[in-house]
Amino acid sequence: MTIAAIYGFISGSTLFIGALLGMYLKVPKYVIGAIMAFGSGVLISALTFDLMETAFVSGGFDSVSIGFIAGTLLFVLGDYLIDHLGGHFRKHGHGKIYANSKNLKEADNSGSAILLGAVLDGIPESIAIGIGLAAGNGVGLSMMIAVFLSNFPEGISGAQGMKSAGKSNFYIMTVWGVTIATSVCASTLGYAFLGNASKNVIAITLSLAAGAMLAMIADTMMPEAYEDGGRLIALATASGFFIAFVVSHLAG
Repeated sequence: MTIAAIYGFISGSTLFIGALLGMYLKVPKYVIGAIMAFGSGVLISALTFDLMETAFVSGGFDSVSIGFIAGTLLFVLGDYLIDHLGGHFRKHGHGKIYANSKNLKEADNSGSAILLGAVLDGIPESIAIGIGLAAGNGVGLSMMIAVFLSNFPEGISGAQGMKSAGKSNFYIMTVWGVTIATSVCASTLGYAFLGNASKNVIAITLSLAAGAMLAMIADTMMPEAYEDGGRLIALATASGFFIAFVVSHLAG
């Protein structure tokens, strides 16, 4: 469990680093977009070749289908509810839009929703790290590396989105600090309670995390990358996918 907690902390630490850069440096939009696209490619590779493949081998098509569909629906529903409570301000593009509108009062009252949204984004991948570590075959390590790389642009983008919505530096760092702590707990719980579960339960949980991660990528990361990155997106996404694919096989 200690290793799972360390993996969760390492993977989440780049949120903090990215947030510092987003708050204190003028990071060009196209750089943020390119990094976000790279992180998207990394996560797509990880959920394809690590989570889904491992889940399929473990529990077969039925378990994978149940988990993947459930994970997608849970994330979409949770994200919808949190956005309506004001959690959309954790997203870079949404923060800019609402900061320039008449909804600044809504932004001021959205603190809890932003925190819940950030935690929602981080839980599926953190659980996958813990379960993958218990499952062996290098899945935990490759997932940790993938989340580590993808969290960096998310930290930059999220900090700028909350900054645009009028949030203080202390508040932003608190959000990411709580998210990192949640990632540590989720990785540890995933390892402790699900790592030794039946093959079908492991398959459902891994594919559930994969479905939630893919929904998060489509909802948050890729739209922001497209908005900010221009023509660099396709190359950056493909590069992230390929590098993660290579790392996954080396780790295995």
